[in-house]
Amino acid sequence: MTRLTDLPGTIPVFPLPGALLLPRARLPLHIFEPRYLAMIDDALKTPERLIGMVQPAPVPGRTEKGLHRIGCAGRVTQFSETEDGRYMITLTGISRFRVSQEVEGFTPYRRCEVSWQGFDRDRSAGPEADECFDRDRFLRLLDRYFTARDLQADWQTLKDADDELLVNSLSMLLDFGPEDKQALLEAPSLGTRRETLVTLIEYRMRGGEGDMMQ
Repeated sequence: MTRLTDLPGTIPVFPLPGALLLPRARLPLHIFEPRYLAMIDDALKTPERLIGMVQPAPVPGRTEKGLHRIGCAGRVTQFSETEDGRYMITLTGISRFRVSQEVEGFTPYRRCEVSWQGFDRDRSAGPEADECFDRDRFLRLLDRYFTARDLQADWQTLKDADDELLVNSLSMLLDFGPEDKQALLEAPSLGTRRETLVTLIEYRMRGGEGDMMQ
């Protein structure tokens, strides 16, 4: 379990549209832009090795996009460097956070003051359960969705996965738009995230495309 006192008040943020990180999940990233290479270099020098993943949000009249208020911080748990200087990293989700304000400074990447309050469940030692999860019904829906979109799946792995791993992995991997990904991130419980995921899948199967949660 990660204690609240172990988490810093200011973290670097990576505003990557459509990239979703959730607590206890893993997100592989390919880093090649100079400002984000610098961000990784600096993060690796800290004891926490945290990067905040957050969805950008358009701001009228500004060229630089704003940030959604809620993101998820991940610890760099795997790291390798290619011969041409790019980084391949894996972030493991630690906790969601709420952006308090963006920090002005001299780093080429963006940093934010954040609050970790209200996300205690994220930092628990074990996975979250979904007591109302009808797994058979969910997998039947998923089978129809994968067939309609010509997607492949390791069904045995999906059947064996615990509730949190199944719901969170699908939330991260399926091709929903940034606003839909944000809705999945902000779901207050695993059950709510599963319900949101079902709604998004059913919407897509009815022919809806793009962001539903605008």
